[in-house]
Amino acid sequence: MIEEALARASLPPLPRPAWLAIDQEALSGNLRAVRGLVGPGVPIAAVVKSDGYGHGLEVAARTFLAAGAARLCVATLDEALRLRAAAVTAPIIVLFSIPPSEVAVAAQAGLELVAADAGLVEETLARWRSVRARGPLRWHLEVETGLSRAGIAPDSVAGIGRDITSTPGTELVGLWSHLASPDDPAISSEQRGALERAADGMRRSGLSVPPMHVSATGGLFADTGGFDGMVRPGLCLYGELPADLPIAARARHARAALRPAMTLHCRPLRVSEVSAGTAVGYGGRWRAERPSRIATLPVGYGDGYARAYQPEGEALVRGRRVPLVGTVAMDALAVDVTDVPGVSMADDFVLLGVQGDERITAGELAQRRTTIPWEVLVSMAHRIPRVYHAGAGLTGVRTLAGEVLVRGESHL
Repeated sequence: MIEEALARASLPPLPRPAWLAIDQEALSGNLRAVRGLVGPGVPIAAVVKSDGYGHGLEVAARTFLAAGAARLCVATLDEALRLRAAAVTAPIIVLFSIPPSEVAVAAQAGLELVAADAGLVEETLARWRSVRARGPLRWHLEVETGLSRAGIAPDSVAGIGRDITSTPGTELVGLWSHLASPDDPAISSEQRGALERAADGMRRSGLSVPPMHVSATGGLFADTGGFDGMVRPGLCLYGELPADLPIAARARHARAALRPAMTLHCRPLRVSEVSAGTAVGYGGRWRAERPSRIATLPVGYGDGYARAYQPEGEALVRGRRVPLVGTVAMDALAVDVTDVPGVSMADDFVLLGVQGDERITAGELAQRRTTIPWEVLVSMAHRIPRVYHAGAGLTGVRTLAGEVLVRGESHL
């Protein structure tokens, strides 16, 4: 029972019988799988944006760094500052432009910024000069190579690079882009070519070209990225890959080593007998066709378990699949356990993850709601408790009240 395990580890009890179990050994193993793929000399910048893809920002960051990551990547300034507040001292790249007014805050926190828009870069450098802040202010210059989302046009890169390097207290530490279609070798090759043209323009202008990086999960496993200045894995570190991604021969061993790190557990709030014809859930969209046993589970769309998982959604109990019935509500859903004898209030249900010989994957859930595994993971609401473990031993808990770790460190 989860309550007994938490008590043995001197961790606080959960506020409700629903939790995400996060396997830190799986996270570490996934990082090591990427290390085996890229080799010992390539720095790994682990992407931990969006609450560590739903796994927990701080714990994911600490776990990847302990496993050998050299840097972390986040999307926003406040994510980076949250890591600094949690005593994470490793280099952190903020992948999207920050407000120019916050440049001194970012520099003081030792963050690495992205130069992705000429106007914002100039405004940020002007602000930097006006506040006379102490450096260094480190930049990764993003090149627009075909994603059409952010970045400096290749023929303008040398000029922006000169503006950065000529500003006192600033340093250019990376030149990078992001693959739009890593599953497509031709498109990826065009993007790599555009990045090389930007680098050549810098060389012709007398500028040194900093380490170049383009590979995220797709580029790594489809082997369409190239450049060994750094890699920026995200989804694969959490044990998932896109269903339609072609896996290069050299990446198959790494793929086989990946393990999903997230399992969504719950125990029922009620297990009740209903007669044939009984309606279950909002709108009465499901009615029992026979005398049935219905378990009410304390998870709903307010937790990120989407209404779109119905119809045909399933849960696992006692190692068997059982169907969701009725409508997924904000805080609860119902499952039909008639065909699994003996199910009680003490049973552990799994809505994402493995139980016995059965598995519900993020890819399966993504197909049900016509989306991608990334969205399934990051949709998991902050209010669901995270219970962290390494093997059989619990390592910490995070609830809305804060994070408590077994070693006694807490962030409340």
